[in-house]
Amino acid sequence: MSVRTRPHRHRRIAAALTVACLTAAAAACAPGPSGGSSADSTDNSAKPVSTDPAKAGKVTLTEWDQNTDPGTNASTAALNKAFMQKYPNVTIKRVSRSFSDLKTTLKLALSSANPPDVVQANQGYPDMGAFVKAGLLQPVDRYAKTYGWNTSFPSQLLDLNRFSADGKTWKTGNLYGVSQTGEIVGIYYNKAKLQSLGLSVPTTLQEFETALAKAKASGLQPISYGDADKSPGIHIFGVIQAATAGKDGVRKLVFNTGGAKWTDPGTLKAATTLRSWADKGYLGSGFNGQSEDQAVASFAQGKALFLVDGTWQAAVVEPKMKQNVGFTALSPAAGQPPLTQGGEGLAWAVTSKSKHPDVAAAYINFLVDQQGMQVSADHGNLPALPPADHKPAADSVYAGVLDEWKAVSQKDGLLPYLDYTTPTFYDTLTAGVQELTAGQLTPAKFTDQLQSDYASFQQSK
Repeated sequence: MSVRTRPHRHRRIAAALTVACLTAAAAACAPGPSGGSSADSTDNSAKPVSTDPAKAGKVTLTEWDQNTDPGTNASTAALNKAFMQKYPNVTIKRVSRSFSDLKTTLKLALSSANPPDVVQANQGYPDMGAFVKAGLLQPVDRYAKTYGWNTSFPSQLLDLNRFSADGKTWKTGNLYGVSQTGEIVGIYYNKAKLQSLGLSVPTTLQEFETALAKAKASGLQPISYGDADKSPGIHIFGVIQAATAGKDGVRKLVFNTGGAKWTDPGTLKAATTLRSWADKGYLGSGFNGQSEDQAVASFAQGKALFLVDGTWQAAVVEPKMKQNVGFTALSPAAGQPPLTQGGEGLAWAVTSKSKHPDVAAAYINFLVDQQGMQVSADHGNLPALPPADHKPAADSVYAGVLDEWKAVSQKDGLLPYLDYTTPTFYDTLTAGVQELTAGQLTPAKFTDQLQSDYASFQQSK
């Protein structure tokens, strides 16, 4: 989350997801693997799986993650400690980096003589696809069968972590990981300041823009925004594009289907809208030199009305704002379901050179089973499979996050992160958003650059 930074990011669903499949009732949906993944991984699937790390002897398990936000950092630390207490013969060596740092260093680490055993790999062509193509990750289909991931996770979530063995085709073939967290990008708002302006919680892009204009006119900073880390630009552009291009338009672009173009009217309108926000001062000043963490901190200190970011920031703003912060997702128009980027956090994957793949898989299962999901929820995160009794305190931002997650997912409103589109799209899009908001690119030139990257990838397949 695309797109932490995101993790996330960045990180991401296209097909319909019912609430039942996204809550503890997901097991009842009993989705099986798609795309013939079992047949694609015959070599690994024939090997027996040891599910007891205690029998592995003395093991040092190195894991790389991007869980640097307070909630994900705390839950990862707690689960690592619990795993080592349960299996004293295993020592977990953790390397935690920001999303941006992970993107720039992980491939080098995986290619080294002493690679990590478990990593968080961002879905889509830029990272997971590239790692699979280079033979740096191993399929986990046999572990999915052993631990029941094929039935506990909805197929739509699993498919985001699938690739053909050559890394060329996404969402089909082998399974290369599972994710612990769910996530969506939305609008955090300061309840007291919204009320002081006589505004209700915005539910559409039009209402949101009305609130931005009123905040600016009153002397209040409309949006706390910092794009020095690059990924925030994906999020804010994606929120607008969801409303202007619609879910079918966005999905056709990211999943490379249907002949859509990044120069189409809906995407051009999104670029024009974002540029206007920058020109009107809605994003503040110096935002391309301000980090995401600085922007989040500024919002938490009450210096802005809104923050456009992912659900992973709930655990950052809640300790300072308590019940004064809310969370919402926008709809294209009144009466329509909300649409926004989201899906699941980065996939936990087993590296191809791991000396202890069975221990690595047992560790991943420890993170994503119901107890692991509960620990994640206890630290303010949104679990990919929320436990049945997971009920955040009323009026808390966590309750708002869970409500919006359900509202988006049950109405087929989850859209993929935009950086999934091509192997180079993350760099093209993030640099383009910075230039667009800085006034260095026109909206038309911006969309031309996106389409050029998209077309080049299509021609190379």
